[in-house]
Amino acid sequence: MAISIPEATIGSSGQKIPILGFGTADFPFGSSYEVVKESVINAIEAGYRHFDTAAAYQSEKPLGDAIAESLKLGLIRSRDELFITSKLFPSDAYPGLVIPALQQTLENLGLEYLDLYLIHFPASLKAGCGFPFEPEDIVAMDMEAVWKDMEEGQILGLTKSIGVSNFTCKKIEMLLSTARIPPAVNQVEINPLWQQEKLRKYCEKKGIHITAYSVLGGRGTPWGANKVMESEVLNQIASARGKTLPQVCLRWVYEQGVSLVVKSFNKERMKENLKIFEWKLNAEDLQKIDQIPQQRSCPTNHFVSENGPYKSLLELWDGEV
Repeated sequence: MAISIPEATIGSSGQKIPILGFGTADFPFGSSYEVVKESVINAIEAGYRHFDTAAAYQSEKPLGDAIAESLKLGLIRSRDELFITSKLFPSDAYPGLVIPALQQTLENLGLEYLDLYLIHFPASLKAGCGFPFEPEDIVAMDMEAVWKDMEEGQILGLTKSIGVSNFTCKKIEMLLSTARIPPAVNQVEINPLWQQEKLRKYCEKKGIHITAYSVLGGRGTPWGANKVMESEVLNQIASARGKTLPQVCLRWVYEQGVSLVVKSFNKERMKENLKIFEWKLNAEDLQKIDQIPQQRSCPTNHFVSENGPYKSLLELWDGEV
């Protein structure tokens, strides 16, 4: 029997986002069509209803095919039961390219609309660049013009909501100064070792919902680290509570009032990750987690370049490193 996942409200429309989402980024990107497709079908069967993809991940096509297959199998009655997030690739983050990129994403997915479309990163790449890219390919993004096209995508009904990813308080403030439609969501790294308290409070004040990624530290990716999974404090809490360390991390993130996206293509771990709603961390657990030294697991160094818009990590993250 599929587990029912709680929902949060995003934006001003009353749109609901499932609190726990399923990530589809498998590295190297685009290398495992069948694995991604099968994993999504298994995730739908287990109860996941929010699926997170991006043009960068090259997982839109297998996700779309898995949705179509799940409909045929009767695992879901209609596409409307799902919440689908995708993201604008930085080489398409230019005025005039956003709508075609969004339309291509919908074609890849075989869908008529997205639930949420995000600017993947607050920088552009030279047109035509893919992943990986060279430092000289990174250029400043015309945030006002790109966001205007994002708004147009929502107005046209190609996506129900729009948002950003990897935006700091300062960058959101810049965006809000010219936006007609404020971002509904900011998707950022959050985990017990990078708690983002300042950003969480700022986004709450502005009515922007946060979705957490790399809740386990992004282990196994070129930009992640093992620090979360190796945390002695988290291991001690997990052992004392009779839970797994990932369950402790996911539960902690959930208790911060944000939604989260987690990726595991292992069927048993998929189910395990869903078992975070019927128990709570106690005050002692939370106090211990509050005292963990803070450090980003995913600093995204590859967007730092001597001649680019961000010459240091301090500049990229506006001092929040």
